[in-house]
Amino acid sequence: MATPPSIDALQIALDRVRRERLRSLLVMLGTLLVLGAVLPWLANAYWTKTFSSALALSVAAAGVGLLYGQLGLVSLCQFALLGVGGWVALRISHGSGLPFELCVLAAGLVSALVGMLAGLPALRLKGLYLALVTLMLAGGFQVVITVVGFPDGGPGWLGRVEGSERLLMARPAVATSDSAYLRYVVLWLAAVLALIELHRRTRAGRSWALIRRGEAAALGAGVNVLLYQTWAFALAGFCAGVGGALLAGGVGQLDGRAFGASESVMLFALSVVGGVHHWLGAIIAGLLLRAVPSLLTDFNVNGFLAMVFFGAALLHALITAQEGVAGQVLSLLHRVRARWTAGSAP
Repeated sequence: MATPPSIDALQIALDRVRRERLRSLLVMLGTLLVLGAVLPWLANAYWTKTFSSALALSVAAAGVGLLYGQLGLVSLCQFALLGVGGWVALRISHGSGLPFELCVLAAGLVSALVGMLAGLPALRLKGLYLALVTLMLAGGFQVVITVVGFPDGGPGWLGRVEGSERLLMARPAVATSDSAYLRYVVLWLAAVLALIELHRRTRAGRSWALIRRGEAAALGAGVNVLLYQTWAFALAGFCAGVGGALLAGGVGQLDGRAFGASESVMLFALSVVGGVHHWLGAIIAGLLLRAVPSLLTDFNVNGFLAMVFFGAALLHALITAQEGVAGQVLSLLHRVRARWTAGSAP
């Protein structure tokens, strides 16, 4: 008969897990701080703006990773929620002149509410059916935003300018230049990723893991499935709203034609390619969505060829690398670290 572990052994194991989690969080924050310091220094004006947009989309991709990685839910309306956040941020900024940070938080909260409503079908639908319903919601937003447009400083509830120059959204006072705004976006990305990581390591994360294994098992363990599924959709919506507000602040204005339903599909696909189980995957997804087409354009290559590359990458991720690019990078780093440790041992 196996001897049960002692209390001291369990405490040592628990302390080791806590140290590992703290180290992972510090590595994440350190990596983002390095990105914020290095990217503005290396990039020219064009690439500084490109990286700002890419990392703003990484905030939204983090929400996709949360839903699919933690709950196995395929939501194809995240890009539409990003548009909702951008609309709210633009409207509040032009209409009230509130500080930029309050506009971002308001955009996140409104998108969280819309995300909760969009996630209601998840309580009864799963898999392909949920994907189709959320894709229809993204298509509905595409139609609405094409007709309504984004606020640009005009009067009325819609805030549209007629017959005069469109106004740009004011950036925060601490980030008026492109380089400073890139660092500002990195700070918001770090805050959102830290928020998600903290959720994953608390009761919410454990509940999501049980729900993914099976709702019957989760109910048997006393998990309120309705509460935690709604919670996940709200948090994913908040991420998308914050990303939309940051995207609006970087560009100064948004175009409804850029928020087609196909963009939600692309955001989900590239989140899977990047890796939905690790914070690095969200950063990779944002860079793939914005930086790769821009890189092809720099080399005078048709940016639509990126679709071919993305399709091949998605097929590779689904068949042979389900952890995505982030998982492969981490696996490589672990192997290098193991060989280095073995080589330096006496």
